[in-house]
Amino acid sequence: MSRAAKFTLGTAIFTSVLVVWGVHHLQVTERATMYQGVLKDDERRREKMRQREEELQRSLQKRELYERMQTVSKPAPDLAEKS
Repeated sequence: MSRAAKFTLGTAIFTSVLVVWGVHHLQVTERATMYQGVLKDDERRREKMRQREEELQRSLQKRELYERMQTVSKPAPDLAEKS
């Protein structure tokens, strides 16, 4: 085998290995980045649920306060409930 053919073969193998390694590295990096997105989404979801829970507690406190301040009567039954 001539020196030029050996050099070409070596260069092709090196380039192929480098490309495969580069693609693998990019995949690992992208997978980690996407997983960070999942973690951020979970954190946003937990924060939203916490805010909703706080809002519910405030609403219940307001309702209790308003019911102490004024009397609440039961609503009149609907015609649909009678039949």
